[in-house]
Amino acid sequence: MKPSQPRVMEWTKSTFQPRFEHGDQAQAAHLCGTDDGSKLGAGFGRLTNASFEWTVQYDEIILVLEGQVSVITETEALTAGPKDTIWLPAGTRVTYQAQNALIFYAIQPADWAQTDGEQG
Repeated sequence: MKPSQPRVMEWTKSTFQPRFEHGDQAQAAHLCGTDDGSKLGAGFGRLTNASFEWTVQYDEIILVLEGQVSVITETEALTAGPKDTIWLPAGTRVTYQAQNALIFYAIQPADWAQTDGEQG
């Protein structure tokens, strides 16, 4: 697939959609990824009264824009507030927790769901 052209993605045009089976707790506004011919996926996320487990299938960085996010791993609790980031390497088992947070995330590879045969 040929890469898409550079573009500006306006915040006011972001559309948040439920994510996976935790759609009542997590919604995402996709910005870029496989549709752009990119190995990098990125977007905004809203976490509301969230507490759910996941095994990260990709390298991920989370930038907290509003609120506070905690990521509980098998060995520690990582808590980040506005302008803080959390780094999660692929294969990390986590529990995401947040009351009301807005985040920016970037993942690589963007096609992790197709690679693993899972829904994304």
